Amino acid sequence: MDLALLRTFVTVHRAGSFTRAAALLGLSQPAVTSQIRTLEQQLGRPLFLRQARGVTPTTIGDELAHKAAPHLDALVEIAERGLDDDSSVRTLHLAGPPEFTAERALPALTELAGDDGQGFALRASFGNAEETLEGLSAGHHDLAISTVRPRGALLTATALCDEEHVLVAAPRWAEEIGTGAVRGKGAAVLENLPVVEVHESLPFVSRYWGSVFDTRPAASGTVVVPDLRAVLACAVAGAGLAVLPRYLCTAALERGEVAALHDPPVPPLRTYFLVVRTGTLAMPHVARAHEWLQHAAADWS
Repeated sequence: MDLALLRTFVTVHRAGSFTRAAALLGLSQPAVTSQIRTLEQQLGRPLFLRQARGVTPTTIGDELAHKAAPHLDALVEIAERGLDDDSSVRTLHLAGPPEFTAERALPALTELAGDDGQGFALRASFGNAEETLEGLSAGHHDLAISTVRPRGALLTATALCDEEHVLVAAPRWAEEIGTGAVRGKGAAVLENLPVVEVHESLPFVSRYWGSVFDTRPAASGTVVVPDLRAVLACAVAGAGLAVLPRYLCTAALERGEVAALHDPPVPPLRTYFLVVRTGTLAMPHVARAHEWLQHAAADWS
């Protein structure tokens, strides 16, 4: 069986689409379609059900992917290192959301990289959950941090930690609405405050409003910037209210640069997952980083 055909098959299975797989492989869509058709003819069984949006693997397709993917990943690892490379240093490719990766994961992993001769070189990239998991599936990353638990058997997810969200604003906004006003009157007292967010859809504010107030926010974003660290800086400067992870704004709260506008009995939480391609935890550098991050997360709050 042609390994190139298997590689294309596994990429389609992970991407869920001939179009996305073609982009990841650097091939044309007709070439990918032709390779999958050839493999199906060799096996005498259909591997995918074609749908209006993407493809769904058949039972045989799922079984083949589950068996083949770990071995293909191992071959890629051998090819990248070279047969004559005796160095113990591997390169770990990590991907995740920019703020959490920069503030939590990278400081923890840099303690491990190069440690006692068994460490690894580290390369990091940032992206949203969809981009990160797609890149992991395609083999561009070894380890991913995601706020979405992936489906299917080809990616394995382990819960890493929970992130508490806090509603904050500069002290002058807290003084304007009054201490305890949110607890007494709910979201209505916040309607006239400007909002700082990472996206026009207000993902953090909407999640907080739905969880705590059981409603949707009435305001739109006054400042929209795609990095939570920039959102915090704008909130400190008085641009408006923001919903931020507690780990990111704890220091600003302690310094009085921002104030918590509400302290709900059950604060909204978001879970982070460590994700790998199934089977790749057999690789020592991936397993060591995976274990180290889990160990480090026990002290994150």
